[in-house]
Amino acid sequence: MVNEKERLIVSLDFENITDALNLVDLIKEEAKFYKIGLQMYLKYGAKIISELKTRELKIFLDLKLNDIPNTVKEALKVLTDYSPDIINMHVLAGFEAMKEAKEVILEKSPPTKIIGVTVLTSLDDENLKMLGFQESSEKQTEKLSLLSKSAGLDGVVASAKDVKRLKELCGVPFLIVCPGIRRNTENIDDQKRVATPYSAIKDGADYIVVGRPIIKSNSPKAEVLDIIKEINKGLMER
Repeated sequence: MVNEKERLIVSLDFENITDALNLVDLIKEEAKFYKIGLQMYLKYGAKIISELKTRELKIFLDLKLNDIPNTVKEALKVLTDYSPDIINMHVLAGFEAMKEAKEVILEKSPPTKIIGVTVLTSLDDENLKMLGFQESSEKQTEKLSLLSKSAGLDGVVASAKDVKRLKELCGVPFLIVCPGIRRNTENIDDQKRVATPYSAIKDGADYIVVGRPIIKSNSPKAEVLDIIKEINKGLMER
């Protein structure tokens, strides 16, 4: 059973490791799950992972792998040495890449969950048309989620706007991790499709990812506690 302190994944989107760990140490009693993205991983690699593991915290390695099947497979052979709790890859890498990725996970780090990135929350329908996709973000997300499930992935990253429908389509225990979460949806930064912690969890999200609203807050701990309150309310009203 996932508790509310693990359903919130805090993004460590910092330029240096000291600032990241200062935030972690400030809120680690309230938040137990952290996302390491490209910026932090490329600069600090195993060091930031080790620091979080020393603190007995959970890790979402958000590297969005997207390459030919063999390259994705070989990359995962390296990354699974860290035993992350969640790792992700782009569904658009294709069915074979996802299938082989899951096989590596099962062989090298069975507890790790591998999830697919469907449509980035920074993209709306107009952006997708510019990229050559004719279907709406909702339809595209549905197709990619079903493909990732058939390939054996454990879940997807998707907008909270799509959660309810995806849960109906893909069932349980298919995980849905939702970025683009804001308590105040008027301040959306570069996101196009956002939702509140309460609405995302109520609709069925397993995890929500929050970065800048916590990092930029005058009181990160208070922000985390408010988010957890919304998570609890959402869980109660499912």
